Amino acid sequence: MTTTRKTLAEAKAKPFAFSTKAKARLAALSDAEIEQAAASDLDNPALGDDILAAAVLGRRVRLARKRLGLSQSRFAERFRIPVATLRDWEQGRHKPDATALAYLTVIERAPDAVERALKE
Repeated sequence: MTTTRKTLAEAKAKPFAFSTKAKARLAALSDAEIEQAAASDLDNPALGDDILAAAVLGRRVRLARKRLGLSQSRFAERFRIPVATLRDWEQGRHKPDATALAYLTVIERAPDAVERALKE
């Protein structure tokens, strides 16, 4: 299978669509066949529980930051979190420890209170 590069504009102008024949072939696959194909795909390895947990936590951190309308650098500065640490959390490279998770929960629920406490 060849790889074709397109600009975003080109991809939006003519999005990929499966042919009728390909759709029928995919629809005919059993669950077992789908699982076997996924397991044998070297470009798409199965994710372990630890990787999935880090991704879920990363999404939680990113959503908390976006709800406040802050960039990574502004969020990190406002709540005194090293920006590299914040990036690692958001990208799932590292999971926050228990203390950091508690702090993130307080930020999610009462960001103004955290800001006031940090100013004192």
